[in-house]
Amino acid sequence: MTDRKQGPDHASSDWQGFREVDRAIAENRLTAYTWKKTWADPWGRAGLLLFAALFSAFVIYVVIYDGLL
Repeated sequence: MTDRKQGPDHASSDWQGFREVDRAIAENRLTAYTWKKTWADPWGRAGLLLFAALFSAFVIYVVIYDGLL
């Protein structure tokens, strides 16, 4: 078995790009982080809006087709 480093030396070997993700996980706010990053990305925002529009259209279709109005 290999021993993993436990201590201050381990902190210096962390990945710079994942420091914010690690902090988000530690603070139990990963979902909020994911939504904010997705909304900031133009393609992610378009995907969310497309999903919302398709879901809304489906709900409207079901309401009209089943005669719930």
